[in-house]
Amino acid sequence: MQKYVCDVCGWEYDPEVGDPDNGIAAGTKFEDIPEDWECPECGVSTESFSEV
Repeated sequence: MQKYVCDVCGWEYDPEVGDPDNGIAAGTKFEDIPEDWECPECGVSTESFSEV
C-alpha cells in the first residue's frame, strides 16, 4: 500500500499503521479514509496529502 505525506507539515500516513488514535484502523487505504478525517499534526484534509 502506498504511503502519503502531508504537504503542510510533513506527517506521513502509512496504511499499514493507520491512525488508530483518530479512528483509522491499521490496513486502511488512504483512499478509504473518511472525508472528515484531518491530519493529526496540523488539521488539514486529505486533499493536502501527496503520495510518497
